[in-house]
Amino acid sequence: MTELVQVALAEDITEAEEIQAILRQAGIDAHLETAVEHHPTSTEDAPQKVLVPESSLEEAQHAIEAMTDPGELSAD
Repeated sequence: MTELVQVALAEDITEAEEIQAILRQAGIDAHLETAVEHHPTSTEDAPQKVLVPESSLEEAQHAIEAMTDPGELSAD
């Protein structure tokens, strides 16, 4: 099984799901995990770790940067 590594830390579930959607559009499987001890039924406001397979880490970082800063697309 491929080890998952953290590619981003989102302030809440909404931001985490946005990052997850960006990664899925880039063809990268992303998983979310609560970053702090929190009540199991109250995940809405808890910070979230965005995890990807270790082999996709660099590609995931580029995908996030490109989607959050359009200026980066023409930097090459």
